[in-house]
Amino acid sequence: MKAVVAALAANLGIAIAKFAAFLVTGSASLLAESVHSVADTGNEALLLIGRGRSRRARTAEHPFGFGRERYFYAFVVAVMLFTVGAVFSIYDGIHKILSPSELTSPIVAYVVLGLSFVLEGFSLRTAIREANLVRRPGHGWRQFVHLTKTPELPVVLLEDTAALIGLIFAFLGVLLSELTGHDEWDGVGSVGVGLLLACAAFIVGFETKSLLIGESASEETTAQIVAALEGGPEKFRLIHLRTSHIGPDNLLVAGKIGVPAELTAADLTAGIDAAEKRVRAAVPIAETIYLEPDIYRPGQEDLLDPSVAVVERTTRRSRFRSSRRA
Repeated sequence: MKAVVAALAANLGIAIAKFAAFLVTGSASLLAESVHSVADTGNEALLLIGRGRSRRARTAEHPFGFGRERYFYAFVVAVMLFTVGAVFSIYDGIHKILSPSELTSPIVAYVVLGLSFVLEGFSLRTAIREANLVRRPGHGWRQFVHLTKTPELPVVLLEDTAALIGLIFAFLGVLLSELTGHDEWDGVGSVGVGLLLACAAFIVGFETKSLLIGESASEETTAQIVAALEGGPEKFRLIHLRTSHIGPDNLLVAGKIGVPAELTAADLTAGIDAAEKRVRAAVPIAETIYLEPDIYRPGQEDLLDPSVAVVERTTRRSRFRSSRRA
């Protein structure tokens, strides 16, 4: 949570400075940026609340726990970015374009925007450092935002990136207003900030909605689960597999496995217990596992199951790497 805490501290200080600068200058761009930073501060607070609530113990009404609270609060962040940030900024910018007012003390705006850029850069640097600890090798930032099951880091990364670009828009709005004598440019800067926030809100909302509905494990994790199920002396064979993230650190695994017909009930029970232990050793977040046994018959595998396709792709990659090394 270092990235969230750093962003919260930076945005709170930035919001106060921007609003004070708006009161001095009357800049619509600075007002839009002030609202943007206030929204970001609230967003980080929501992420912290969601993380805290997700750690509650399971109940009879919620037997799988509250891990998805983190996804819900991240989705609320997207709504706040759009309503509080984007809509207000666009409205205020259009109002400033239609009814321009003269800027006063633009130097104050430049100083505050410069200071805000430094603080936002520090927050983004912290978020990048924390994301690199969990980002898979070879995955770009677009893949990370799309594939990660931890909602806080993508939210902070997108917020901080949008904030830095928004500061550039605000700076250009103030600068062009001063150089041209047309204060409408300040309103254009505010509209630019609003459109930027709308784009960030859409991306955050789209990704967190997918997590909130329920996403399966990654290809690498699925391959590890299948290898653990089939890698024991019991000679189990996967028929089909379903996984779903109950939260970033809690994975539900449900599968149907083919077992040899000669196994006794005692051997089958012991084999399933051993397979579950192997899965948890390979994938520690697989807290809840349900395995349904069936007598194995060749060709029984569900070829339309995505997990079977994942195993096939992983096998082909391993063979390709082996052939290249040879």
